Amino acid sequence: MSTRYPFTAVVGMDDLRLALLLNAVSPAVGGVLVRGEKGTAKSTAVRALAELLPEVAVAADCRFSCDPAAPDPGCPDGPHRDGARQARPARMVELPVGASEDRLVGALDIEKALAEGVKAFEPGLLAAAHRGILYVDEVNLLHDHLIDLLLDAAAMGSSYVEREGVSVRHAARFLLVGTMNPEEGELRPQLLDRFGLTVEVAASREPEQRVEVVRRRLAFEDDPAAFAARWAGEEAALRERIVTARALLPQVVLGDAALLQIAATCAAFEVDGMRADIVMARTATALAAWAGRTEVTSEDVRQAALLALPHRRRRNPFDAPGLDEDKLDETLEQFKGEEPDEDPEPDGPGDGGPGGGGGGGIPPQGEGPAPESDGAAPEEAPAPAPRGGGSGAGERAAVKAGEPFRTKMLSVPGLGEGAAGRRSRARTAHGRTTGATRPRGALTKLHLAATVQAAAPHQKARGRSGRGLVVRRDDLRQATREGREGNLVLFVVDASGSMAARQRMSAVKGAVLSLLLDAYQRRDKVGLVTFRGRDAEVALPPTSSVDAAAARLEQLPTGGRTPLSAGLLKAHDVLRVERLRDPSRRPLLVVVTDGRATGGGADPVALAARAARLHAADGTAAVVVDCETGPVRLGLAGNLARDLGGTAVTLDELRADSIAGLVRNVQGNSSTRRAA
Repeated sequence: MSTRYPFTAVVGMDDLRLALLLNAVSPAVGGVLVRGEKGTAKSTAVRALAELLPEVAVAADCRFSCDPAAPDPGCPDGPHRDGARQARPARMVELPVGASEDRLVGALDIEKALAEGVKAFEPGLLAAAHRGILYVDEVNLLHDHLIDLLLDAAAMGSSYVEREGVSVRHAARFLLVGTMNPEEGELRPQLLDRFGLTVEVAASREPEQRVEVVRRRLAFEDDPAAFAARWAGEEAALRERIVTARALLPQVVLGDAALLQIAATCAAFEVDGMRADIVMARTATALAAWAGRTEVTSEDVRQAALLALPHRRRRNPFDAPGLDEDKLDETLEQFKGEEPDEDPEPDGPGDGGPGGGGGGGIPPQGEGPAPESDGAAPEEAPAPAPRGGGSGAGERAAVKAGEPFRTKMLSVPGLGEGAAGRRSRARTAHGRTTGATRPRGALTKLHLAATVQAAAPHQKARGRSGRGLVVRRDDLRQATREGREGNLVLFVVDASGSMAARQRMSAVKGAVLSLLLDAYQRRDKVGLVTFRGRDAEVALPPTSSVDAAAARLEQLPTGGRTPLSAGLLKAHDVLRVERLRDPSRRPLLVVVTDGRATGGGADPVALAARAARLHAADGTAAVVVDCETGPVRLGLAGNLARDLGGTAVTLDELRADSIAGLVRNVQGNSSTRRAA
C-alpha cells in the first residue's frame, strides 16, 4: 500500500484545508468543489484527508458498509446478524471520468431477474463510498447523466437502481469532493449549487512559499515513509480534533441572530433557492464546533458565506465566481445582534480561529512554519492579443462585445455517436427508444418487448411447463436509443479592418458571445480561430471552457487586411487534428465574416474559395454568419457559404426572436438549405 502525502504537510491553501475539515466534521455540509489551475495539489490535499477520518464500524459480511448500530432495513445484504461487526478505515473511492453508469450505481443482472426471479446485484462505487469519501477528479469532464446520478445520491443519501421493473436500493451517504480546472470547462449552475462549499486555489506567487512546497515534495518522494513519520504527531492531533468536533457538533446552538444574518446575506446576494441558507447554517455550526464553541458567531457566518456563496452567484458561464466582501460585512453589521461570549480555544493543533493562520488552526510543523497566505487568487493575466498582422498600422484597440442574446438552433445533420450533449441527434445511452439489437458485452438497457418476442417461439422446445417464460442469453435484446450529442463548434472570426471600419465589431462580438453561451448550454467543445493582417492564428484551441473563449474574444483587436483563406486553412488544420483526437465528436464550423478577401495571395477570393471547398470535401457542417451591413450588399458571405457546402445567416436572422427565418440544420457537404 502506497504512503499518502500527509494532510498537515500541505503548504498554504488555507481555505481548501478548512473546507475539507468542515466536511469531515459535518458531512451534512454537502461536500466541496475545488476549482483551480493545474499543478496546485488539489488532488494531493483531497487524498490526504482520507487518512484523517476516524475508523468506521460496519456490519460483518455487508458489502454496503451498514452501521451495525443502525443497519439499513432495505440493505440488499440484510438482514444482518446481531452483534456481528468489524472496524475498518474510512474509504476514499475515486470515480474515473470515463466510468460507466453501471460502474457508478452498480449492475443488476437482468437475465437472472427474468429467468430465475433472483435479484443479483453487483455494488458500484456509490456503495463502496458509503460512510467515506467519494472523490471525482476533473468533475467538470464527467458526463452529465453521471453527475445527475451522483448528486441525486448525495442529496438523498441512497442509490436507487431500476431496470425494467426490477429495482434495488441501498444507502449511499458520503463526503463528495470534486476537483476541476476551469480552463477545461464549467459545471452547469444547477450542478454547482449541489456542492455545499467551493474554494478557489492557485499556486502561491511568494518565492519562499514555493521553495517550501518543492522542499517538502522532494523530501516525500525521496522517502515517503520517513516523511510521513515526521508528520505523524500532527496528523494524530488533527485526527483527534476532528473526533472532538464531531462529538461537540450536536451541542452547538444556532441562535436566531445568526439565522437572521444567514438569511439576510443570502437575500442580499440574490442567490437562487434555499439551499444556500441551509448550507450556510450547517457550515457555520461546523465552524463553531471546529473552534470548540457551542454557539455560532458572526465570524462563523462570515466564513460560511465566503465558502458557500461564491459559486451560487453565477448567472452565466462568463461570470467570475466571487463575493463582494465589503457588501458582506455591511450586511452582517446591519443584522448583527448580541454576540455570544466566546469560549476559550480548546487545546489542540492550532492557535487560531477557523479561518486563522494555517488554515483553520492547522499551522505546519516539523520543518518550520510555512509562509502565510492570504488565500486570495492572483489576478488573471490578460489573454495575449492575436499575433496575426502584428501591431502595424491600422490596428485598433479591442472593443467591448454587445449584449448577448438567445440564438437560433444550429445543428449538425445526420445521426452521430459523440459525447452526450444537447445539440445534434445521436445514438446515446439515454433518450427515446428507437429499436433493439443483440447486446455486445453486458446488457445495460433491456428492450423487454423484443426480448419476449425472441424467446416466445422456443418455449415448447425448452420444455416450458409453468407460467414463467424460459429466457436464455441469446433471447436478450439491447434497446437502442436516440438522444442528443455535443459537438465541436469552431469559430473562425474575421478581425480585419473591413469589420472595424463600420463599427460592427461590437455587434459581431455580441453575436459570437451569444453563440458561445448557446454552446455552453448544449455542452459543446469550442475553439476560436481569428484572422487579420497577413495571417490567422488559433486564439483558443478546442476546449470545454467557453468562458476562456469569451475572454479571448473580449480582447481581440481589429485592423489590417482580410486573409480569409488563411483563416479557413487554419481551421482545417485544427479540425484535422481534432478528428484524430476525438473522432466521434462531429464539428460545426461557424465563420463570422462579411465575406471579403483582400489578403493572402495574388487572387485572395479564389484562394478563399479553394480553402472553403476543402471543408466541404471533408463533410464539415458549416454556417457563415454574414456581417455585411448597409443598403448595398455584395453577397460575398453567401458565396462563401456555397463553397463551404453550408448556409449563410445574417446577424439579425441569428436571433431566436427574429422573424427573418429559422436555421434548423446546417448542411455539411451539400448546398441544400433548410429553413423553417
